[in-house]
Amino acid sequence: MDAFRGSNLSKRILFTLLMLVIFRVGAHIPIPGVHASVIQSLFTSGATIFALLNLFSGGATATLSIFALSIIPYINASIIMQLMTVVIPSVEEWSKEGEEGQKKITKVTRWLSIGLGALQSLGIAYYLYNYSSNGVYVYVHHQIGSLLLTALLLLTGSVILMWVGEEITDKGIGNGISLLVLFGIISRLPYGVETLFKYITAGVLSWPKIVIFLIIAVFIIAAVVYVNEGQRKVPVQYPKRVVGRRMYQGQSTHLPIRVNQAGVIPVIFAISLLILPYTIAQFLKGNWVTFMEHYFGITSPAYIILEFLLVVVFTFFYTDVVFKVNDVADNLKKGGGYIPGIRPGKPTAEYLARVSGRLTAVGAVFLGLVAILPSFVTMGMGVNGLYFGGTSLLIIVGVSLDTLKQMQAQMLMRNYQGFMKGGGRS
Repeated sequence: MDAFRGSNLSKRILFTLLMLVIFRVGAHIPIPGVHASVIQSLFTSGATIFALLNLFSGGATATLSIFALSIIPYINASIIMQLMTVVIPSVEEWSKEGEEGQKKITKVTRWLSIGLGALQSLGIAYYLYNYSSNGVYVYVHHQIGSLLLTALLLLTGSVILMWVGEEITDKGIGNGISLLVLFGIISRLPYGVETLFKYITAGVLSWPKIVIFLIIAVFIIAAVVYVNEGQRKVPVQYPKRVVGRRMYQGQSTHLPIRVNQAGVIPVIFAISLLILPYTIAQFLKGNWVTFMEHYFGITSPAYIILEFLLVVVFTFFYTDVVFKVNDVADNLKKGGGYIPGIRPGKPTAEYLARVSGRLTAVGAVFLGLVAILPSFVTMGMGVNGLYFGGTSLLIIVGVSLDTLKQMQAQMLMRNYQGFMKGGGRS
């Protein structure tokens, strides 16, 4: 407790909680001029992209609040920018310029997020403009003005969430965007439990199925923790060094390479990307929307296959972004370190690439299987509207572990600084 008392970490935690309160309050502010009952009819099937978007927004989509679009545009913009660092040389140079380069990337990401948010907001607003239930349209005043107002408020809400996420990352405990997704999912837990009991009382679900469901959930949690914490320790040797008149003995250490270096980012990327084409389809007349709903619903074979493939691809891509083997090999060489039996330089980079590639393959397949598990659970249990499974648990456990590690690192840093100050006084 002493680590929290009077520390910068306690202020960061309080600031993060304040930002999360803003997130939850905004999720309950509805867009004016819509029929709530008609909006609710969108979610009766429970197997649409809107249901998935509702999960990420913490129920804001079901009430069509100002935060109904969630943080999805910003995530999509981040995906595009990371792809551009590989494709466009100038953007790649920005990524190597340190803080100044990161400021440029962040600025472009924000503007791109606003552009994608405008596109998705108009897509959702246009879809709602054409949607009706029992002859009643979504908008109280079925006019273009209502459509434009809805799109504007959705975009505004998404921009506010982008700001909230960045503030949590800069002034809070970090992981701002991931924390927003995490708390959006957690806020749906009471609804999920309520839906579960409704199915039980209605006789749709039997207790044996519930027990199997809980066993699967516990198994997933254990597996996610095991894989997230799993790592390969590559031995690194430093030779004897002579500095001035002193000789320093050689050191043996290790380079940890995690099985899942990308965390839950690939899953969030894949799902947010799958929502984008469905939104664009709202602008197209004819049977495109019906086609997307039929073939890209969250329980459709096409959606399941695409989600698995995207998670695997993004896992490899994001791992390559965060773990650059050439840079690691160069740093080892500059520091005089080497891997026993491997020559410094390019051979070391190739060796690290092989080790990282094998570990990433295991992690990518694991993430992909866990991500698509909810669809099979939903179909196996024979229920709709109970979208909670592997993806949700994966994000909850993964983001929680990363956040705890960041908080521990900040506590250790404070203790270290306190020790240095104490040493200075003595």
